[in-house]
Amino acid sequence: MRELVERRFEDGRVCEGAAARGGRSVTVNLRESPLAWLHARGHVDARQYEAGERLRADFETASLGPRVTMRWDASPRGCGGGETLDPTLAQVAAKRRFDGGLATVGPGLGDVLWLVVCAGEGLAMAEKGLGWPARAGKLVLGLALDRLADHYGLG
Repeated sequence: MRELVERRFEDGRVCEGAAARGGRSVTVNLRESPLAWLHARGHVDARQYEAGERLRADFETASLGPRVTMRWDASPRGCGGGETLDPTLAQVAAKRRFDGGLATVGPGLGDVLWLVVCAGEGLAMAEKGLGWPARAGKLVLGLALDRLADHYGLG
């Protein structure tokens, strides 16, 4: 027979699910990224981690992630010329840096880099999604992060 388990997170959310008797208790830090997890366990060095964080920051600054709701920005006030608002200069610069970083890494290595660093997928999920054998992603991600660190000039 299964019993219902309720878990409360720090931010007040409650997760309910069925668990077998004598099940294990797992603590999950929802704010930890897959790259931070790899770095904390010594699979990614400080230089690689910094490069990945810079790429993720550019990805977020450029607002390249999916939207889940409507934009509530104020609509532009027309001057009669039909002008539209351009994205901010910070977004444009971040998009250029992001594109330059992925172009430097290349298409073969950029796939796993984007999945783990920007999309926030775990390494095992990224390997499975790309059809790679287990543990191949860590090696390829390391190569991609090394190229990215070279691109950013990290020593």
